[in-house]
Amino acid sequence: MKTSWRSASLVASAAAVLVLTTACGQDKGADSTSQNVGAAAPAAGYGNASSGNGSTVGTSTAGTGTGTGTGTGTDANGEQAAAGNAAAAGQLNVVTSAEIGKVLASSSGRTIYRFDADTAEPPKSSCDGDCATAWPPVPAGDVTAGAGIDAALLGEVTRSDGTKQLTVGGWPAYYFAKDTAAGDIKGQGVGGKWYGLAPDGKKATLASLPGLSTRNDPKLGTIVVDKNGMTAYRFEKDTPWPMKSACVGACLEKWPVIAPVAAADTKGIDNKNDGRRGYVVLNRPDGLKQQSIDCWPIYTFAGDKVPGDTNGQGVGGTWYAIAPDGKAVGKPSQ
Repeated sequence: MKTSWRSASLVASAAAVLVLTTACGQDKGADSTSQNVGAAAPAAGYGNASSGNGSTVGTSTAGTGTGTGTGTGTDANGEQAAAGNAAAAGQLNVVTSAEIGKVLASSSGRTIYRFDADTAEPPKSSCDGDCATAWPPVPAGDVTAGAGIDAALLGEVTRSDGTKQLTVGGWPAYYFAKDTAAGDIKGQGVGGKWYGLAPDGKKATLASLPGLSTRNDPKLGTIVVDKNGMTAYRFEKDTPWPMKSACVGACLEKWPVIAPVAAADTKGIDNKNDGRRGYVVLNRPDGLKQQSIDCWPIYTFAGDKVPGDTNGQGVGGTWYAIAPDGKAVGKPSQ
């Protein structure tokens, strides 16, 4: 195997009702009292736990041991990690994921990851002990490059225990013990340091998206996403005619507003404006400007960590993913 090393390099507050001053059922803004509405705590998701996923050596809050990793026998979600997962990768393949784009997978379909605390030049792994239980190193032996993979980027690094670990573009490669089925990508974004490994050794990310577009969610159907691929939501305590937002103050910590997006920078969105209803901007008294769809102000959710997350769906019975025509997706019938 040829070795090649490569470098890789709102809270906002408001004291008044938020109203639109030029459209959505009113000619002039009118003030009235609104709620300071908070949200339920973010739903559990990947990357919510910080212990064991950074490069700091010390006692992990996820377990009782010490070291760089996930704590004694636990992964980033505080669950028992499976051992003995360092299976040979065989032929590496390029898989296209709706959530993260092109990512490497083993011959059996297991997603392969990289760790930000490692280095690529020279290659060095910072994941040992308990960390390596939750993130098994991919063995370097007998790995071959499938279609779309440059074999010159495949190499190996000698770990602290003397074993040889696969590198791609210099970056040590890992599995995630919580990925139990082919195609799982549960390790993406964990701790803000673990990411799918792209064929060139970089972090797997989606291609550039429009300011607003849509994706087909397997449970919710067609929903709106922002420029980062994050799910867009509407709040049932808001009103579209006249347009007002009831999410102010602390609410915005969990539900950040989506900034204005030019109609030309959208794909699949109802971006028409007839002067009364449509794709218009809410000028908020707190100084923020917020995009709306069919006069419903739109937000993201702080509990969504990676593209594809819909942890905000149904929170408090008032937050729902928004459809491209402005309707609430999955809202129970009244």
